[in-house]
Amino acid sequence: MIHLAMKSLHDVKRQLAVFSENIGGLAAIEFAIILPLMLVTVFGTVGVTSLIAIDRKVTLIARTMSDLTSQSTAVTDDIINNQFFPIGDAMLTPYSAAKNPTSGGPLMAVITEVYVDKNTGVARVQWSRANAAGSSLVRSPGAPVDIPSNLIGKDATGKVLPNQYFIMSEVSYEYAPSILPGVVTRKLTETTYTRPRNTSVYACVLLNGQTACPTT
Repeated sequence: MIHLAMKSLHDVKRQLAVFSENIGGLAAIEFAIILPLMLVTVFGTVGVTSLIAIDRKVTLIARTMSDLTSQSTAVTDDIINNQFFPIGDAMLTPYSAAKNPTSGGPLMAVITEVYVDKNTGVARVQWSRANAAGSSLVRSPGAPVDIPSNLIGKDATGKVLPNQYFIMSEVSYEYAPSILPGVVTRKLTETTYTRPRNTSVYACVLLNGQTACPTT
């Protein structure tokens, strides 16, 4: 019995010795298992962080575009194209506004003035301008636009108040993380509405020399 116990103990020691000699191989196996998880965690964190950062920037750009326009009594194509839209591009830094392999893109921005018909309550486009990337999204004058009903001013009887204009800013960005190029994309969008604020003479923001607020 004692002999059998000693033999078993000897076998255990021998197995431990063999195990210790191959511990390097065990470490390699563990590393091979853990490495993919580590990479997924690291790159996943980077991708999610970039997604959140760009989404926040898209929101700020939309608000800035409508805010800059609504502060003006009049604007021109030159001001919109060479001042307002470039500001939006700069706000996206350090991400590129152009289509790129690192974060996706491009940044698409549209600024539209909307008039609410006091008789029908229907909101229609008065003018619309877009940056180069968003040129296909320009809205046609007179086209109806859905805006939140709670933004439209009404009197105590529910009748729509006259002279209501809104500057509508639409911004979008196609996020595509570099760790999964062509596989994962997420379209980030934001729409902001702002009332023209310099309205001592005009209720709208005039475009390219207009002398009266349009009501198309």
